[in-house]
Amino acid sequence: MNIDLARTFLEIVETGNFNRAAERLSVTQSTVSMRIKALEDELGRPLFVRSKAGTELTAAGMQFRRYATMLVRVWEQARQEIALPPGFKTVLNVGGQFSLWDRLLVQWIPWMRTALPDVALRAEVGLSDGLMRQLSEGLLDIGVMYSPQSRPGLVIEKLLEERLVMVSTSRRRIEEWDDDYVLVDWGPEFRLGHGQSFPDLKTPAVSVGLGALGLQHVLSYGGTGYFPMRAIRGYLASSRLFPVAGAPEFRRPAWLVYAQDEAREDWFHTALDGMRYVASLESED
Repeated sequence: MNIDLARTFLEIVETGNFNRAAERLSVTQSTVSMRIKALEDELGRPLFVRSKAGTELTAAGMQFRRYATMLVRVWEQARQEIALPPGFKTVLNVGGQFSLWDRLLVQWIPWMRTALPDVALRAEVGLSDGLMRQLSEGLLDIGVMYSPQSRPGLVIEKLLEERLVMVSTSRRRIEEWDDDYVLVDWGPEFRLGHGQSFPDLKTPAVSVGLGALGLQHVLSYGGTGYFPMRAIRGYLASSRLFPVAGAPEFRRPAWLVYAQDEAREDWFHTALDGMRYVASLESED
């Protein structure tokens, strides 16, 4: 079977739409339709039911989903291991969100080089949606992220929790809101808790989706915002930032995601244990 057929099938399952799948795969909608027809012809069963509301899997499609995921994963593993340089027995692909690299993955990589020197590492940065898709397709073995989505065949395990605390470049209490508040979007759980804690907060002049950008803005131009304790501990110690008295704290969990496979070799479980170990050293409890 052409592996592109399985990839296309999984992309439609994820997006629920032939057109969106085509956009993600950088092909035309007609190409996507031709691939699915070829796949259905090979299997002898229809895989999708298309309607104005979208695309749904047939019973055969639901059965094939698990096999398509395995096909893509095995293909990627084979492709990567064949290309291994001398001295390595396998390659481990890991991805994480940007703000988790300095917290966790940068420390895990040297741990891995010591514990498993014959395992090559390929690492990349991405957002939760993209990392989950790559995990489902077998392009990644391990993902570390803030907002995973439940997917068949993937294990989601809480790895650590970050403390998000409100700080300011001047001493103040929570009642002293002003125009220099920088709202950082730390994800859906934070947005919910923040909205409940500050229902009357006026729309901030500055809102950002990347914590590092918000922190740099506050440090450069002054202001107030929520940031992880591990990122601001040094600034608190040097009095460049001050905790806002009376402000609530929030927790932001980070998750470890990997494929559920009882046949995994010992080295993979060692890699997971290493991730858990490094995370335990970073605990803020």
